[in-house]
Amino acid sequence: MHDLVAERPRLSAAEAERLTAAQYGIAGTAAPLPSDRDQNFRVETPEGAAYVLKIAHAGEDPALLEAQHAVLGRLAAASIAVPRVHPSVRGDTLLALDGAEGRRHLVRLLSYLPGVPMATATPHTPVLLHSLGGTLGRVAAALDGFDHPGAHRHHVWDVQHAPETIRTYLAAIPSPARRALVARLLDRFGDAAARGGTLRKSVIHGDANDYNVLVDPAPGADRAVVGLIDFGDLVYSWTVADLAIACAYAMLGKADPVGAAGHVAAGFHAAFTLTEPEIEALFPLSVLRLCVSVCMAAHQQQQEPENEYLTISERPAWALLDRLDRLPPALARYRLRHACGLPPCPSSEPVTRWIQEHAATFAPVVHPDPRTAPVVVFDFSVGSTEWEPDALTEPMLAADAITGRLRAAGAALGVGRYDEARLVYTAPQFQTGPAPSSANRTIHLGLDLFQEAGAPVSAPLAGTVHSAADNAHPLDYGPTVILRHEPEDGPTFFTLYGHLSRASLRGLRAGQRVESGEQIGTLGTPDENGGWAPHLHVQILCDLLGMEGDFPGVAPPGERAVWRSLCPDPNLLVGIPEAAFPAPAMEKATIQALRARHVGPSLSLSYRDPLHIVRGRGAYLYDPEGRAFLDGVNNVAHVGHGHPRVVAAAQRQMAVLNTNTRYLHAHLARYAERLAALLPDPLSVCFFVNSGSEANDLALRLAFAHTGRRDVVVLDGGYHGNLSSLVAVSPYKFDGAGGGGRPPHTHVAPLPDPYRGPHRGTDAGARYAAGVAEAVARCEAQGGVAAFLAEPILGCGGQVEPPPGFLVEAFRHVRAAGGVCIADEVQIGFGRLGTHFWGFETQAAVPDVVTMGKPIGNGHPLGAVVTTPAIAASFANGMEYFNTFGGNPVSCAVGLAVLDVIEGESLQAHALRVGTRLKARLEDLATRHPVVGDVRGRGLFLGVELVRSRETLAPAPGAAAYVANRMREEGILLSTDGPLHNVLKIKPPLCFSEADADRLAGTLDRVLAEDAVRAATR
Repeated sequence: MHDLVAERPRLSAAEAERLTAAQYGIAGTAAPLPSDRDQNFRVETPEGAAYVLKIAHAGEDPALLEAQHAVLGRLAAASIAVPRVHPSVRGDTLLALDGAEGRRHLVRLLSYLPGVPMATATPHTPVLLHSLGGTLGRVAAALDGFDHPGAHRHHVWDVQHAPETIRTYLAAIPSPARRALVARLLDRFGDAAARGGTLRKSVIHGDANDYNVLVDPAPGADRAVVGLIDFGDLVYSWTVADLAIACAYAMLGKADPVGAAGHVAAGFHAAFTLTEPEIEALFPLSVLRLCVSVCMAAHQQQQEPENEYLTISERPAWALLDRLDRLPPALARYRLRHACGLPPCPSSEPVTRWIQEHAATFAPVVHPDPRTAPVVVFDFSVGSTEWEPDALTEPMLAADAITGRLRAAGAALGVGRYDEARLVYTAPQFQTGPAPSSANRTIHLGLDLFQEAGAPVSAPLAGTVHSAADNAHPLDYGPTVILRHEPEDGPTFFTLYGHLSRASLRGLRAGQRVESGEQIGTLGTPDENGGWAPHLHVQILCDLLGMEGDFPGVAPPGERAVWRSLCPDPNLLVGIPEAAFPAPAMEKATIQALRARHVGPSLSLSYRDPLHIVRGRGAYLYDPEGRAFLDGVNNVAHVGHGHPRVVAAAQRQMAVLNTNTRYLHAHLARYAERLAALLPDPLSVCFFVNSGSEANDLALRLAFAHTGRRDVVVLDGGYHGNLSSLVAVSPYKFDGAGGGGRPPHTHVAPLPDPYRGPHRGTDAGARYAAGVAEAVARCEAQGGVAAFLAEPILGCGGQVEPPPGFLVEAFRHVRAAGGVCIADEVQIGFGRLGTHFWGFETQAAVPDVVTMGKPIGNGHPLGAVVTTPAIAASFANGMEYFNTFGGNPVSCAVGLAVLDVIEGESLQAHALRVGTRLKARLEDLATRHPVVGDVRGRGLFLGVELVRSRETLAPAPGAAAYVANRMREEGILLSTDGPLHNVLKIKPPLCFSEADADRLAGTLDRVLAEDAVRAATR
């Protein structure tokens, strides 16, 4: 390695400008660009044309530069975006420049490619990564068959020589632990370079790192690679090395590094078909490239510690190497094969075929024989209505329940399905991160056979004991036996038997011969089998992935196809008739198609990629594969999705009685008493309905009956329900898309928005209330005001909290004109705000009617209207009010349970504590992200308004929609609202925790920093 400092040219920007003008006839301003050994300048002319002046380090081989020029010309001819060579005024493509100490530097001028480095582009979407691979595949196709003498050189960065380079510079790494890590990876993957004779060769770019790859400056879902620069590492090497280098850098900083590499490989393979040896070498070569990178960075730091460019990727590279060190190399290879459309595990098909051909000869795994014995197949899936996930991790409860199910079905065996997504795997070994995420392992890779503890387990076919170990962690296998099978007429494979008794291990040793039908153990009890109800977990393994004594029995959903290939269906061995298994669940695509055909198109779906949700628990929603989504927006599940006390109350009462209110029932009386006690006097008379919409419709009827009038005052941006009567008083609807405009009987007052509205200061509340007074005056001109209907804090209006004093003054104006004041608490009531139980209390105002819905029943269809005795008396005018389902015993039991949970779990205080923390975190984001114009709300009813400019308050609805979709991709559900559709609304279940708040804010911080959001403020 030469002296980097001495070899590098030392031109100033002014000298670069003079050189460009004299030699190329181009007058422009020069600015330095980062480089390793060369010196580069961006030269821009007054007309906006841009070039790159490149001054090579001393001793650069002219033949190499000529090779680069030849490659650039060939790629340009193939319509690949690369720099063009600009000749000097004399027609030369290379110039000689004399530098310091007699050193000679070669100079050339290239066109400047527009775009931004991929390293600075966020996020790296699958589309972008695929585009990267596709670009490099097109480069490989264009250079296939091309050669140039200048490319044949020994280059220290050439992946062919990675082991040599690593050994040469390993000692430069100062940390002993890091040196040991690199040495370990070299031992593991170094032979990939030795096997390079099976790999195709060609001229390659040689350094497709994320600073040499340019992407479209305009962010978006279809953002793609638009150029490739810096061919200084061009070399004749393995064709797949370009892909390996790109994969190495694409994996940096990714939650799923191999998944990212898979997208790149898929793009390359689509453009230039990889051979099987190339796919096999891809992951090892990527790891070796990373090892070269950290070794060279350490060496270059010793030579030039002040040059940050030399170590720009070092920190993420070390983090990535540490992760890859713990990853089975074969698993990475199988995932890359799958990404390229190949069978993930090549031996899977031969193993499956051999087992199918010999299935009739296998002995039963348990007795009685599952092939003939009566069985019952259990549904342990994420959306199961048969089993609660928590019940299965309570071993004795599960054992009793399973025994009861077997007895009731007259079955000898219970069966747990293969390839079933489950939520029961809650121990740390199943988690891949600190919070529930899409990568947690949920997919069951075995077949479960439930019997009593002590039942014998036999080998279905002959083999040898590969291992017999006790995996004693909670919810692990417990005692586990793995058999190796090497049939003379078939491939080698393994079978695993988990959840055995400890006594099963005493008579077994590695290498011991086991015959078909020979007993290998017995089923263990919960205290020895990992804590499960007694059962056998049987699994087929086509590759042990280098593991010993253990093997994953559960896979991440994103790797489902790969693990299915590694572990084919164990029923091939066990032989349970297919008729015993239920039909598969409906797939997402089928559901969407049926919905499109039979459900009204005005019923929208959330998110660019709609969610298929099958279970809710607490603050989380789950898709069929067990992916967890932190629910930051569904305030209907007020005390948490599927709260056990609420569910139990509904189940108990539903089993006894559900009828209408024409009969006396204690639940109705007790619930009315409880609700009235939560409200100030004189609010004491209750009506029960089925939804917030019904509640608001009834509230209007009460006002009409009490006043004898029909005109209504509402706030701009307000929404009060989906009935015709309520669309007519909801500006959010009648002024929105498809709306018919304001009806004559509806009078709109300005939205009392302290952020975007016209009024500020201590009297803002009164000034906004004056707008209500003006609307009341318009009512008077048409016969008088019947009601003022308003949310104390507006939801669809943009999570807007009016300034203090607004409601008191607004109510005063309305009452002075004889109108009724209705507080719509459908969104915000029942303690959500933390500081108060009801929204109107935050304004020290008392309405005449309060409407409730959504959170009142925690998802059960329930609503209520509470009013004064005087208004209730006016409504009792001879026409009976009857609601078939309103106030039924089940609904009242649910409502009582919700109140019990709010009180018993101190959820109002919890909402205040967590909401205060979350709001502070969101306000901190506003100090670092210009797109955040305002953070508002209280408790767990918060809004984040996104703007293009804080000065003009120009909205950023595109940014809000982008953020909501990106947060969904990150496993967090938010939504957008507001008249300008630029407000992120946050209103989660009240069981939302401080850790949930931190996760939401931290993820939002990263998303707000992405290019598409930052572009909104430019």
